[in-house]
Amino acid sequence: MSDVLAVSGLKRSFSQGGATIDVLRGVDLHVGPGEIVALLGPSGSGKSTLLQAVGLLEGGFEGSIRIAGEEAARADNAGRTRIRRDALGFVYQFHHLLPDFSAVENVVLPQLIHGAETDVATKRAEALLSALGLGHRLTHRPSQLSGGEQQRVAVARALANRPALVLADEPTGNLDEGTADIVLAEFLRLVRGEGSAALVATHNERLAMKMDRVVRLHDGQLS
Repeated sequence: MSDVLAVSGLKRSFSQGGATIDVLRGVDLHVGPGEIVALLGPSGSGKSTLLQAVGLLEGGFEGSIRIAGEEAARADNAGRTRIRRDALGFVYQFHHLLPDFSAVENVVLPQLIHGAETDVATKRAEALLSALGLGHRLTHRPSQLSGGEQQRVAVARALANRPALVLADEPTGNLDEGTADIVLAEFLRLVRGEGSAALVATHNERLAMKMDRVVRLHDGQLS
């Protein structure tokens, strides 16, 4: 079976103060179906830049990015939007939930955008949130949830449309150690149960070792 993610020769440079800074210098990365890969590196190493490239969130990159078998790096805006919608899910360090919507509504909305019927989307959202231990918090708004609960909602939202690949950028970086361990364990369990692959950026080596494989970003290249 082909890779869910295949990155080849990925480069990204920035100009700063008249100098050119090479953040990514020919990155090659493959993630197989159902595989959860930790992207390990210190703050400022370029992990977020790599995830932004793979997530098709900005341009200016050189190289090849194949997602679910489709070349994405050279897609036009409409094509990139479609790939993000159909093949990718995102979890960020800060949950970015819609504050005026309940937990279940935050998970229903991306499904409606994807074309799901409301009743089907609601059942899916309730099932995901219940699997994350939030069955009793479905109608609560983000302000009524703890930090760990908010991040669980964000995980459910990322998986709502059954993405081939979940991209997570320091998904527990804003939580205390005990809560981070719980949320990561639930994230890994749910991603595996859903059959998605995942690329998880973190600077925490202890958490990275809980995943299937670890790659390290150093001097703009992976090892």
